[in-house]
This record gives sequence, structure tokens and C-alpha cells, in this order.
Amino acid sequence: MQTIDEFTRGTEHVEDREHLAARLARGDLLRIKFGVDPTAPDLHLGHTVPMRRLRAWQEAGHTAVIIIGDWTARIGDPSGRSETRPPLGAEQVEENAKTYLAQLFSILDPAATEVRFQSEWFTPMGLADVLRLAASRTVQQMLQRKDFSDRLGEGHPISIHELLYPLLQGYDSVAVDADVEIGGTDQLFNLLAARDVQRFYGRAEAQDVVTFPLLEGLDGVRKMSKSYDNYIGVAEAPEQQYGKAMSLPDSLIVRYLTLVTDVPAAEIERISRDLARDGMNPRDAKATLARAIVRQFHGELAAAAAESRFRAVVGGGAVPDDTVEVAIAPGARDAYDLVREVAAAIGLSLSNNELRRNLEQGGVRLLPPGSADWTVLAPGDTPSLQDGAVLKIGKRAFARLVCG
Repeated sequence: MQTIDEFTRGTEHVEDREHLAARLARGDLLRIKFGVDPTAPDLHLGHTVPMRRLRAWQEAGHTAVIIIGDWTARIGDPSGRSETRPPLGAEQVEENAKTYLAQLFSILDPAATEVRFQSEWFTPMGLADVLRLAASRTVQQMLQRKDFSDRLGEGHPISIHELLYPLLQGYDSVAVDADVEIGGTDQLFNLLAARDVQRFYGRAEAQDVVTFPLLEGLDGVRKMSKSYDNYIGVAEAPEQQYGKAMSLPDSLIVRYLTLVTDVPAAEIERISRDLARDGMNPRDAKATLARAIVRQFHGELAAAAAESRFRAVVGGGAVPDDTVEVAIAPGARDAYDLVREVAAAIGLSLSNNELRRNLEQGGVRLLPPGSADWTVLAPGDTPSLQDGAVLKIGKRAFARLVCG
């Protein structure tokens, strides 16, 4: 007998929990809906939180139904934002969807996944059909959505097409006969609205809803996003994924283990206890996390190689094979000016204060050509630069100097 706890690890909200638990207890095979707007072609770990639970549903014999929002992506949706998301053209949506699905199937089982495009049911719709859909909810109900009510209170405009978005998303549940819908906590209003839409169209048992928290990024403050550069990408190389995971704040280790890995719950509980009583070095816990992340996208061998490489570079002083070359004038240079110039050349985004702090805290090192010993640079130092020397800024940024 299946229990609801098997499918709700890390969840934020479950509606209607008792109803869903009863369906699982009697062995119902359910259709689990997950909708995506392919507004960007690449996925990061934040996107995978609900997908990982969706895989658990698949493994228990249920069907994952992926809705590609090729229509709603052309409308734009605030999703908790203060303004609408820019609409995309049909060609861009199609290209993004291809990449999205390829990455999604690194987590989901394609054989147990049903992929549907909204255009299947929205293209044939006429004006009478749209008006009927619009009658499924009231304006008062729609304005209960927080970002709508906030904008209304602040005197900011709300377009009619934005009010239609939750109804269109709700009709997706009608079209695919969804039993359960999962998504991020920012989508809770839309997922609950779909229950009303289903009832309006005659479904006796409305879908149950399961939402998951938004994952904090590597800065530990803002949600994971490419725009904040605080993400771990699904398609990134093993070394990148491993290194980024090792930079995570200690406070988020257990949360990441719970939400984005297959590490068993019992092991996560043990790690959590050990960390709480200082019985485990956070670095070791992060290594467990980093291996688990790389393993699920690239395999065990790649995870082991990434870990070995990380230890060699960070702990043993090795220089990565793909170190970027930076042309620079030979001779003596002020350490701060050197770091600022090289950081800009390799695209390392650091403020002046961050650059200075790296120098003050021993985070900048210079490796002369042919030497195995790094020299720590401090503020006021004026190292003499030689062709082939390597500059290391922080834990993972390297540049090989080409002096002409």
C-alpha cells in the first residue's frame, strides 16, 4: 500500500491531503500534472525540486503528465512578480521546449511520461469557448491572488489577459484529466484555481495539489536564478556542479540534500544531527551533497572524478587544464591593480571591496612558471610578473598570464 509520505518529501502545501491519502491507500493509479512555461531553455536545480518528486510518483506506477505552456508563454504571467513576464514568440518557445525536455528527461522516466502541448486544446477554441471558460471564476476570486491585489492597491494596471492566465492553466487540468498537480509554492493560487475550473466542467473529484518551496540560490538569500548568478545548472559540467555545490552556505546543506538529491532520508537525518552537535565537518557534508548532485546528472564515475579534481585544485594547489590565458604587461605590478585587471579579463564579477577583501584574507595567490609553491599576495605587494605564471583568485578562479 502506498502512503502519502512517500510523495511529499520537502513539500510546502498539500490540498486535499486526506483525499489524496485515501486514493493512494486504495491503490488508485493517478495522473500527476506538472506544467512548464518554456521561457528559458536551461534548467537549474531549483526547477528540479518538483521534478524529483514527480519521478517518485512514476516509480510507484503513476503517470507524469508534462504540460508545455506554448500558449501561456506567449501571454506572460507575473507568478508573484510585480509586472508581467514578457511574452515569447512561437519559434522561441519551440526551441526552448526541446532543450527543456532533453534536460527534464535526465530526471524523469520518458517511458512513464506523457508530454502534452497546450496548443492541442487551445488552438481549436473559439470565442464562445473562451467566454465559457471565463465564467468558471469570478473577478473577486481572481483578485485574491496576492500580486494582483497588491498591484490593484498600489494603482498599477492589471491586464485582462493576465486574469485569464490562471483559467488557461486550470483548463490544462481539464484537458488532461489531472488527478494531482504539483508545482512551486509561487503557483499555489493557480493550482487551486484549477480545482474550480475542473468542477465547472463537470469533474466530480477535483485535482489534489502539492507545492514545493522555492530553492534558495548559492548566495543563501535570493531564490535560485540565472539572473542572480547563484545557480547550479542541470546541463553544467561535473566540475562546475561540484565546485558550486561546495560553495553553498553551511546553513543550506540539509535543505539541498532533502530537496535536490536522492540521498535517503535516514542518512540526511544522521547528517543533520551530526552537523547540529558539531560531530561532522560541514565540508564533508557538502562533499556528500556535491557527489549526489553530480552523480544524478553525469553518473558515479563523473562524480568521483569531479571530487578528485576539486580536491587537487582547492586543496592540493593543482592548476585546471582549461585555465584561461590573460595577456598582461611584464614586470612589477601592484597586487590590487593586478587582481582587478585579471578578474575583469576572465569575467569574474567582484566589487572593489570584494577584490580588496580577497587580498586581505589571503585569497589571492601567484604561482611562478616551473614552481610548485604558491605565493600569497597581500595589499601593497608588487609582484614581478613572468610569462606562464598563474594567478588564483578565491577558491576556483585561475588565470595563466601571458606577458608580451
